[in-house]
Amino acid sequence: MAERERVFLITGASSGIGEATARRAAAAGYRVVLAARSPDKLEALAAELDGLAVTCDVTEWEQQQAMVERALTECGRIDVAFANAGFGAGRSFKGSTPEHWRAMVLTNVYGAALTIRACYDALVESRGHLLLTGSVAGRRALPGSLYSCTKFAISAMGEAARQEMNGTGVRVTLIEPGMTDTAFFDQPPAGALAADDIARAVMFAVSQPPHVDVNEILVRPTEQEG
Repeated sequence: MAERERVFLITGASSGIGEATARRAAAAGYRVVLAARSPDKLEALAAELDGLAVTCDVTEWEQQQAMVERALTECGRIDVAFANAGFGAGRSFKGSTPEHWRAMVLTNVYGAALTIRACYDALVESRGHLLLTGSVAGRRALPGSLYSCTKFAISAMGEAARQEMNGTGVRVTLIEPGMTDTAFFDQPPAGALAADDIARAVMFAVSQPPHVDVNEILVRPTEQEG
């Protein structure tokens, strides 16, 4: 690794927005640390991008600690941490299953908080950048959507982290995608954004000079109504 090579850690990196961001970050010269629960796609992507693959369930604190320890041991630093892991559920308080709900809330909310905690000291050391994947659903409630509730929590978490880290040099950005063609949808809506559209927004935020903190980026398809 080059002496001053920057390191970009991404959870939920094996597909969708995480994968697209990994490709953009690697192209921008970052060493990428890619974390997800499923090792197969993750390891293939890491090999392609000359990155580091770390199998990690973000709901497990010990695994998040191990993720950060491997990143620091093998890459020396963490400059950007992108808490991106998450998934959705159907819109109904009578739909899905309590087990699915539990896994979603733990991943989307608790998992993101654990990523902040695990990466905190390394980001302060590098005066780095924390990003979280929110959603347009975290700005307006959707009927019967517990997923929307989890993204409201992420909106609050991003601002809470920004306030706590004020004065450390760490920047905090909430990325809020509208309809995006990812595994979230069984059938992507017409006109949906590509994952790479969101990745470009991520890279815009991290490419700003150190005195500029882009706190929120809401990205909708041009034709999205809500």
